[in-house]
Amino acid sequence: MPANEAFVETVLATWDSGDAVFPVDQRLPGHSRKSIVAAMGSARVVDSTGDVVNLSNQLPVEPGDALIIATSGSTGEPKGVVHTHTSIASSAQATNKRLGTTTRDHWLACLPVSHIGGFSVITRARAAGCQLSIHDSFDSDAVEHAARSGATMTSLVSTALARVDAGLFRKILLGAGPAPQNLPPNVVKTYGMTETGSGVAYDGVALDGVELRVDESGEIFVRGAMLLRCYRDGTDPKSADGWLATNDLGSYENGVLRVDGRRGDLIITGGENVWPAQVEATIAAHPSVSEVCVRGVVDETWGHRVVAWIVPKQDTSITLDETRAWVKQTLPAFCAPHEIRLLEKLPRTTIGKIDASILR
Repeated sequence: MPANEAFVETVLATWDSGDAVFPVDQRLPGHSRKSIVAAMGSARVVDSTGDVVNLSNQLPVEPGDALIIATSGSTGEPKGVVHTHTSIASSAQATNKRLGTTTRDHWLACLPVSHIGGFSVITRARAAGCQLSIHDSFDSDAVEHAARSGATMTSLVSTALARVDAGLFRKILLGAGPAPQNLPPNVVKTYGMTETGSGVAYDGVALDGVELRVDESGEIFVRGAMLLRCYRDGTDPKSADGWLATNDLGSYENGVLRVDGRRGDLIITGGENVWPAQVEATIAAHPSVSEVCVRGVVDETWGHRVVAWIVPKQDTSITLDETRAWVKQTLPAFCAPHEIRLLEKLPRTTIGKIDASILR
């Protein structure tokens, strides 16, 4: 089923029957959709006409289970994250409280509902008792039309934010990766993941009901009612006392959480630590750069070398020497790329994140 009013009605009816839902990414090819439906142990499929197909090899759900979202995590293998009615309600209520959502607001869901950032818009609108509009795909003209027609809040990723007039909305939640510099004042940078039921910290401050801590190694841990119950295979990534290790590294600065990146993204080159996000933000500010991704590539001399994949702006070009000189104006010399690779576009996942695994 595509994301539309019938989709929402089907979700609510499924919940009323005591079952859970698994939204399927409509952009996947047919064989991939069949494969992931089987991997999640789905009992039946509802198509765009409302027709139901019953399946074999289904896995049961526990009482209170509401939502299963597929995530590739750090391994690339799809895992089903199981959320309960309690966890998704806790996330929705915490978000609405922080944003001051009222019944006069109007949520717009325009990200894929197969991802937690898109689906959670539905539950926020339902929790607040406010109007909901839902689009089956992102279209900048349709998003701006929705805002001019009354939508006051939405969730976006950076690539989508760059294509719309942010000032049309009262609030925009921005997630799924590093945020661009100089965000408009109505844009809230969020930190979270599928396992946390969407964002758990807004502009570096934990939502009500969320506990955050950073351990001695710099890893971020989360605890709260909005965390997943378990994965679809029954494994529970939380500790005995409820803490979830995120595999993200960060620190607190004046009481505000700073997220440096995934543990596996840290580049150690010549014994020095380089965070890709810092280098990306610097290179992205160059007048000839449209998009950039920075990662480490194995190197016999340096351990890893810093490589930047760059999409130049139209009718411009940039060289390695220019890039290195630009980076060294604001960051230590060891952060400057050893190599650049020019592309026409960066590969992205279905949610809009840069797919660094393809680049590597």
